[in-house]
Amino acid sequence: MTQDIENPEKEEDPIILYIMSAVERGSPVAPRDIAIEIADDRARENSPKDAWRKYLLAVKQQAKNLARQGRISILRRGVPIDPNKMKGLVKFSLPVKE
Repeated sequence: MTQDIENPEKEEDPIILYIMSAVERGSPVAPRDIAIEIADDRARENSPKDAWRKYLLAVKQQAKNLARQGRISILRRGVPIDPNKMKGLVKFSLPVKE
């Protein structure tokens, strides 16, 4: 058995694409807003109104990863924080200097 070596580039996670799209709009965005956007895009007719909650943890985990890479900043009260100390109410934005 051989692996497909011809396409070594890995596609980005769709959650990452939603996060980057949201922060590139300019203003800081809450993880909840991104999760709601994902849920709305993937909603079915019989989806519950709080379906966004199942995406919230994935959004936060991917945001931590992006912040560690320096692609976004995680803000608490408008101030960048360490991604490893993310808790409570936070927002995501394009990278800002501390």
